[in-house]
Amino acid sequence: MPTYNEAENLEAIVRAALEQLASTGRDHTILVVDDSSPDGTGQVADGLAEEHEAVRVLHRAAKEGLGRAYLAGFREALREGAELVLEMDADFSHDPADLPRLIEAADDADVVLGSRYVEGGGVENWGRLRRLVSRGGSWYARVLLRVPVRDLTGGFKCFRRRVLEELDLDDVHANGYGFQIELTYWAVQAGFSVKEIPIRFHERRQGHSKMTPRIALEAVWKVPALRFRGR
Repeated sequence: MPTYNEAENLEAIVRAALEQLASTGRDHTILVVDDSSPDGTGQVADGLAEEHEAVRVLHRAAKEGLGRAYLAGFREALREGAELVLEMDADFSHDPADLPRLIEAADDADVVLGSRYVEGGGVENWGRLRRLVSRGGSWYARVLLRVPVRDLTGGFKCFRRRVLEELDLDDVHANGYGFQIELTYWAVQAGFSVKEIPIRFHERRQGHSKMTPRIALEAVWKVPALRFRGR
């Protein structure tokens, strides 16, 4: 769970996620990866870790982007022996109630995607322009990369350990939302099975979106660059 200025959301999302993970009956850990948030998110995370044995915190020295935060978290999870590694946002755009469904679906898939764009999925409280940009971005990536995944830009995922071990994480270049496209694309290229399950994506409860024009542009140019590298 990467964080940057999520002090308003973090305690509630961690508590909700812990409850859902406990319902699966599996051993679990929530790793908060904080990029030195100036709003005190790191301190909130440390307090939760003191209270709950199943919460850990990875403090990073500076804000280096979503992709770098996820890669740091993946490496830590692999070092600690995790068999399944999930990624999710800390702002309630991803519903913790969906966590057991992603975990269950990983019984017969290497990568499970919480998908907004398969039957039963969707988004809540988005304007027309944002819906158009999101759907258009996923369509653009799907067509250019020629992969049968409808929600390539989604960030609610579950990876089996072997996927992250086989992929060269040091060679993942994208750092914004293009990171989500890149990791799924390389998983497909490596022959891993990918399963999409429907989710409802919600607008964040508190705080501000981290999306910027630079992040969006990175995703646009990253797609043809991935296709070229794949060849």
